[in-house]
Amino acid sequence: MSTVRIERVGVQATYDLRARVLRQGRPVQITGDDAPSAIHLAALLDDRVVGVVRFQPQTCPWRDAEYAWQLRGMATDPEVRGIGAGRALVAEGLVQISRAGADLVWCDAREAAVGFYEKIGFTVVSEPYDMPPVGLHLGMVLDLPIR
Repeated sequence: MSTVRIERVGVQATYDLRARVLRQGRPVQITGDDAPSAIHLAALLDDRVVGVVRFQPQTCPWRDAEYAWQLRGMATDPEVRGIGAGRALVAEGLVQISRAGADLVWCDAREAAVGFYEKIGFTVVSEPYDMPPVGLHLGMVLDLPIR
């Protein structure tokens, strides 16, 4: 099996996987995609995009932080889940935003993904809330820097 590698990419490289995994029937663009501060990462396996994520400076709705970043648009190809692509994406993103001075990262986690984020160190900080048309989410945070 080949090794997954993580690369910083343009937002367009994330669209196909987002469309298939996250945005079925909805526009693949999400607010803030074109912001100069947004960091788009892709997990590549044999030059095929198998995972994507975006990090962007954004005030956290649950915690005060000097320089909070939001994790958004996280998706992994169902065919390769369990090989570490998602974990590698988040790990590289945390390194990059820590270097940029981030002191907190947060996300609106789909209910099904809460366990994944907890294993990385995120903590649930909200009750479940609905984000139509996707469904229930929970607010999660992770204090930085990662040491």
